Amino acid sequence: MIVLDRPYGAGLLFVLRGSVLGRIAPALATCAAFAIAVTLTRGLLFHWKVTLTPVPFSLIGLALAIFLGFRNNAAYDRYWEARKLWGDLVHRSRSLARQAQSLMNFGMPATKSDLADPRTRLILRNIAFIHALRVQLRQLEIGDDVLCWVVPGERMDLLSSRLPTDYLLQRMGADLGACVQSGQIDARLAAEIDVTLSAMAAVAAGCERIETTPIPLAYTLLLHRTAWLYCFLLPFGLV
Repeated sequence: MIVLDRPYGAGLLFVLRGSVLGRIAPALATCAAFAIAVTLTRGLLFHWKVTLTPVPFSLIGLALAIFLGFRNNAAYDRYWEARKLWGDLVHRSRSLARQAQSLMNFGMPATKSDLADPRTRLILRNIAFIHALRVQLRQLEIGDDVLCWVVPGERMDLLSSRLPTDYLLQRMGADLGACVQSGQIDARLAAEIDVTLSAMAAVAAGCERIETTPIPLAYTLLLHRTAWLYCFLLPFGLV
């Protein structure tokens, strides 16, 4: 989530960043120009006087309010689900780092420079996973903010991977499996770490679901058509 500074007072009226005003400006200009034209022509359309009472606007306004309420609730539900998923990812990431250092006991603490230590690789890939998920959801190119946390020998494979987050999870799972086979960690303790990895995969899948599942087109068409009909007929009713 991109958090912006919240303006106060008159700044709320003129702030553009984070607002949809830039996207709807052409539509607003079209409606304003049409309303001015209807006002100047006194509601005449090709020598035909368009006469409307307030009744149609009350009916259309009621339907429009229902559609807008549904759209607003759907948008907030998507936001809140994403916020819960990201909070869960923070929890799972911290748990994975703790488990790597407490359950995988090799007799000495893990250090960032010792890439031969599976605990170090696990924690570094954990950090890379969070950055890779952010980049993947925003459809950006993988940069140094992700690659700097990856083992040098895996950077090219990560860049060529279709899903960087899935690749990192597979590498973490492979290291965990190798530790079990070599007897460096008990299988029951490794299962606890694998649960955390599976939960991180579920968070990534949930975020991808939100990104790739927009509000159905039928609802969007119905809302937009009703809104345009209301905006174009309202000037005639006011005149």
